[in-house]
Amino acid sequence: MLQPVPPPEQVSSATARLGSLAAFPGSLGQRVYHCLRHAILSLRYRPGEILRKPEICAALGVSRSPVADAVARLQAEGLVDVIPQAGTFVARFSMQEIREGAFLREAIEVAAIELVAASITDAQLQLLRRNLTVQAALVADSDIPGFYALDAEMHELLLSFTGFAKLAVVAETAWLHVNRARQLILPVPGRVAATLAEHRAILAALEARDPPAARLAVQAHLRQLITYLEPLERDRPELFDPA
Repeated sequence: MLQPVPPPEQVSSATARLGSLAAFPGSLGQRVYHCLRHAILSLRYRPGEILRKPEICAALGVSRSPVADAVARLQAEGLVDVIPQAGTFVARFSMQEIREGAFLREAIEVAAIELVAASITDAQLQLLRRNLTVQAALVADSDIPGFYALDAEMHELLLSFTGFAKLAVVAETAWLHVNRARQLILPVPGRVAATLAEHRAILAALEARDPPAARLAVQAHLRQLITYLEPLERDRPELFDPA
């Protein structure tokens, strides 16, 4: 069956949201999946918004098959909802999933930071200092997407310093929905600057090689998320699952 041809303006909009497949590695199917996943996690496609597969196919220049496979993978991750006779929609936020993800994230990162604080090397501290220097420059430039990327890199560095190779993969899976929800609060005035200050407190505790202080700094940092998100659930109910 031939796919309906979407209007040019809809294809143009999808192209702007999705970007280029060349930005992602792997096979065609993997690139389509990562491209669409990135667009959802970065809120280029908003919670509750319909995903029109013909538009996505046209924007990426691919057939229906890799898009359908990508949607199936995203559905398994809980990022999209496929409703028979209605369509495919970006999943709304669930505060229950966010709270669970935040709980898991804190459990993992607190354990990691206590281990790292007791054994961190000068070379590892230098990597963190460089990361924070770039973070500060991005805050000064009001580059929120850039800051978000360096924020994620910092947390990945901290987990990698434990020496546990699988930890980052487990952690990323555990707080997938938390990371998507964080995109809602980074544009809040003052939040990015406050996040940078929290990162500096973590670095200071690591420089002092003080595990209890590092634990407290990480807990204070991570617990800010729920504080900011709970009012959004009330003020922006269209973005959240009412269940």
